Amino acid sequence: MKLNQLRDLVAIVEHGGLRAAARRLGVAQPLLTRSVRGLEKELGTPLFERQARGMVLTPLGRLFHERARGMVNELRRARDELAQAQGSGAGTVIAGLSIMPHMGLLPRALPAFRRRYPQVYLQLIEGLFPDLESQLRSGAIDFYLGAAPGTVPAGFIVEPLFSNTRAVVCRKGHPLARSRSLKALAGAEWALPSTDYDNQDDLARLFQEYGLPAPRVALQARTALSMMVALANSDLLALLPVQWREFDLTRDSLQVIAVRENLPAPDIVLIRRAEMPMTPAAEHLCDLMQRNAPSLQPTRGRA
Repeated sequence: MKLNQLRDLVAIVEHGGLRAAARRLGVAQPLLTRSVRGLEKELGTPLFERQARGMVLTPLGRLFHERARGMVNELRRARDELAQAQGSGAGTVIAGLSIMPHMGLLPRALPAFRRRYPQVYLQLIEGLFPDLESQLRSGAIDFYLGAAPGTVPAGFIVEPLFSNTRAVVCRKGHPLARSRSLKALAGAEWALPSTDYDNQDDLARLFQEYGLPAPRVALQARTALSMMVALANSDLLALLPVQWREFDLTRDSLQVIAVRENLPAPDIVLIRRAEMPMTPAAEHLCDLMQRNAPSLQPTRGRA
């Protein structure tokens, strides 16, 4: 078994087929076909089912792909670590961030990171921990920084950064912008910032805590961009990290409704795999974000 065979397998899965994987790897498609067939012969089992809609992993193929993906990612990380230790500053860092770090931490950390590692390719993936757990476990992502999940499975290290709070966000000029209580917002329609967390139940619990009926949810937005567009072009409201009010890209189009109720949010945490050290570049990016985190800690009266 050769490492390039594992690389080929992972590329086919991640890019959705032989043709796209061949383009991404810069090799001829027949070479990929032979590589996979050789791997299947050595393992003694088919890894893919050839269907009309393309190549689909078999159950055993899914098991093997998880292991192969981890090995390919660790090889990439080992090469990056050696290059960075030798001073070349090359390599790749892949960070999984929820909305809050994109809004509050990335603008503070990115300039310093680019000065220190100008040759490193930085890939940013927006999502919550449930979205990104499998990629973090396999090594496809170097670390996750964002809203803490309800529970963290074994095999991860969790480093708390700060306790956060939320705010009700709406478009500038919203008819309810001067409201000062959740009761005044009970009849509004709401947008949720994720499709994976139990945000709808969370919103309902918040209203019920103050003796109010659960509000109607009309939209879910998986990304910050989707949320910005939805709020700026409708009368929807959203319960979002308080850092939204200070984000340059939303300052002219969105505003906070200063309700009197307390609007707690999940803690902001850094999560990484327990058994595997990060590359120097990934460690540096984490350190920059950790150092900037205290400046985003909400204080009483600011929310």
